[in-house]
Amino acid sequence: MAVLAVIGLGIGTADAATFTPPPANAQFDYQIGGAYSPPSGVRVVSRDRTASPASGLYNICYVNVFQTQPDEISWWQANHDDLLLKDAKGQYVVDSDWGENLIDVSTAAKRTAVAGIVNGWIDGCAAKGFKAVEPDNIDSYERSKGLLKQSNAIALLKLIATHAHDKGLAIAQKNTTALGSAGKAAGLDFAIAEECGRYDECGDYTSVYGNNVIVIEYTKSAFTKACKAYGSSLSIVLRDVDVTTPGSGSYKYDAC
Repeated sequence: MAVLAVIGLGIGTADAATFTPPPANAQFDYQIGGAYSPPSGVRVVSRDRTASPASGLYNICYVNVFQTQPDEISWWQANHDDLLLKDAKGQYVVDSDWGENLIDVSTAAKRTAVAGIVNGWIDGCAAKGFKAVEPDNIDSYERSKGLLKQSNAIALLKLIATHAHDKGLAIAQKNTTALGSAGKAAGLDFAIAEECGRYDECGDYTSVYGNNVIVIEYTKSAFTKACKAYGSSLSIVLRDVDVTTPGSGSYKYDAC
C-alpha cells in the first residue's frame, strides 16, 4: 500500500510525493557486489547506487551512509576530512573487518553536512528510477570506540528518511536489532536483515515491520532454517558473503 508523504512548501501550499515499500514475500536478489541479469522469478533487487536499476523490477539503492566505501576513502579525505571520525589522538576510526572509515555524526552540524552529501546520492537514486534506498552501517556507533551514540545515528536517519520520502523513495532499516521501534519512528519503512536466521533475530524485525522484511543468509544451514521459519511470509535469499556476480567462482544464489 502506498504511503503518502506531504511536504509543506508554504502557507496553503504543499507538494506530495508517494513512496511504496517493496512487496512483502516477493522473490529478491542482493546485487550490491555487482549488477547482473536477475534470476527468473525475481521481483525485487538491491544494487549499489553507482549501478542502474534492473528493468521492470522494484529496485533498492544501496548507499553506505555511516561508513565510507573502501574505494572512496581518498575522496572523503580530500573533500570532507572533518567528517571522518577520529579518536583523541587524531587517528581515523576504522571498521577493520571491511576497511571502511567511520563517518562522524556526533553533532547536529556534522549530521547536517553528512545529510547534504547523502541526500545528493539519494537524488541520484531517484533520478535513475530506484524505488527505495538502503542506508548501510547504521550500527557503526558500536564500532566507534564510544565516540558515537545510537541517538546520533537515529538523528541522521530522520534527516535522510525525510529527504528520501520527499523524492518518492521508501527507506530501509539495514540490520541492527538494537534500534527496536526507533528506526520506524525515525521514518524507516521496511527492513533488510543480514543473517537474522543464523542469529535468531528475524522476529526482532518482524515485530516492528511485519512482513516487510528482506532476509539475506550466507550459509546453507541458516538459509534452510530461515526458510522453514519465515519462508511463507518474508523474502529470503542465500547469497555468497562477497555478493559476487555469476561466473565469479564463489557466486551463490537461492531463494525460498
